[in-house]
Amino acid sequence: MYTVCVEARFSATHRVRLPGGELEPLHGHDWRVRAWFSRPELDDFGMVVDFECARAVLEGIARGWHHRNLNEERLFDDVEPTAERVARVVFEMLVSNGLDGVRRVEITEAPGCVAAYER
Repeated sequence: MYTVCVEARFSATHRVRLPGGELEPLHGHDWRVRAWFSRPELDDFGMVVDFECARAVLEGIARGWHHRNLNEERLFDDVEPTAERVARVVFEMLVSNGLDGVRRVEITEAPGCVAAYER
């Protein structure tokens, strides 16, 4: 299996409900998002995915959330924007943008705090 990864960053705020039921204060993170692509065989060009194309799509997603409050984004209208949910939304956006072989999306919310979504 061949695997490649592209990465983007954005700064955004959010707040989520804590296990005790209280809503944490609005706070920001410098988020890092990494998208992993895999395929058992390389394509006709010897690639898993074109780095430039994959990175451009990922950076476009990140740019759309840069300096924003994720709680105010339409994609999170019905759910709180936890790192886990952000990972899933990014995964689905990559797929809906026609990128093949998306395997995993990792979100680093803070150093040492990583959430991932994969199918």
